[in-house]
Amino acid sequence: MLAVVIFLVTLILVIWQPKGLSIGWSAMGGAVVALATGVITWSDIPIVWHIVWDATFTFVALIIISLILDEAGFFHWAALHVARWGGGRGRLLFVLIVLLGACIAAVFANDGAALLLTPIVMAILLRLDFSPTATFAFIIATGFVADTTSLPLMISNLVNIVSANYFNISFSQYATVMVPVDIVALLSTLAVLWLYFRRSLPGSYPTAHLPDPATVIKDHLVFRASFPVLILLLVAYFVTAHWNVPVSVVTGTGALIMLALAGRWLQGGRDAQIPVRKVLRGAPWAIVVFSLGMYLVVYGLRNAGLIRFVTIALHDFASHGPVVAALGTGFMAALLSSIMNNMPAVLVGALAIHHLPATADPMLREIMIYANIIGCDLGPKFTPIGSLATLLWLHVLSRKGVTVGWGQYMKTGLLITPPVLFLTLLMLAWWLPLV
Repeated sequence: MLAVVIFLVTLILVIWQPKGLSIGWSAMGGAVVALATGVITWSDIPIVWHIVWDATFTFVALIIISLILDEAGFFHWAALHVARWGGGRGRLLFVLIVLLGACIAAVFANDGAALLLTPIVMAILLRLDFSPTATFAFIIATGFVADTTSLPLMISNLVNIVSANYFNISFSQYATVMVPVDIVALLSTLAVLWLYFRRSLPGSYPTAHLPDPATVIKDHLVFRASFPVLILLLVAYFVTAHWNVPVSVVTGTGALIMLALAGRWLQGGRDAQIPVRKVLRGAPWAIVVFSLGMYLVVYGLRNAGLIRFVTIALHDFASHGPVVAALGTGFMAALLSSIMNNMPAVLVGALAIHHLPATADPMLREIMIYANIIGCDLGPKFTPIGSLATLLWLHVLSRKGVTVGWGQYMKTGLLITPPVLFLTLLMLAWWLPLV
């Protein structure tokens, strides 16, 4: 009970974020209490740090790259091109915005998509003078697609990195399984969003007032370098996977290259147009403290023996074959994510899978590993507290004067999420045995 109380209080503080108390120090405070009360021990700290360090530093490096590209005008340029490709047809623009969000989530993680795409889409919608109903449809779509299409690569979601590293899954192995699965997630997301919002979408919109995309580019050197650097970065992930190079090393190298270009380090800082110090200050350093602290608190649940109840449920799912194993694991992970946030939920699922009996079918175990990831990536859309990306998205909206109530959000999330999650898990159960 002590482990549960510490976890619940920590989770409340992380979500509530009292003034002056960041998510990082809220989580670390819970870890300190857990350590002081004996729920965790000093020997647990290096174990948990080994689980989280690569994921957290990869995430920080990705956000640094994203912020630099945002300062250079990269995402604004891409969004304006999408608005022009829409050709004045509102429903086509909706589809293109969803596809843009999926691409950004895949490469820059779900948090990057929520943080960067939302304000840009809102700015374009204001320029196009969309109605409040149509604006809401586009806003929900950008927030929803950020999580539901964050499956394809290890770097697409912090959850993916944590789970892949825990089970020693390489970058290329992960992509082989999840890229086809993500395509189904994207298509089903697009279909569900279309059915839900089709009557709210405008038939047409004016394009004459849209600025030339080239005019929003603020740093041409960084902009020109962005495409080759991103391509090399993706290639490096696959190549270095054969030598088990941590993804944080590859991503960190990419971030250093972008920082050097933005800060004109080879020129001594002359002609720099992007405030590098501002970018570094804006990086989510608190996530390092949060990851260690939150996972130590979750590890306390494991030490208290509470993970065994999840393990029993997983063992029961596995006894009914691959489809039930995938659906059961995925929906249970989704439920846990919607209640306790997907960061602790993915570790709960991973620890439970790790403790399955040694006699468990290796294929079913592998299906459950990936189903746990899918549930923790998509499940957060049930509630506003399900993921950091959703909390970031809501924060960005509130700063822009847009309020999405919890009741309104949950009504939409509970209708949209289940069919996408169901179809994605079915695809996993069919595809993984073929790989």
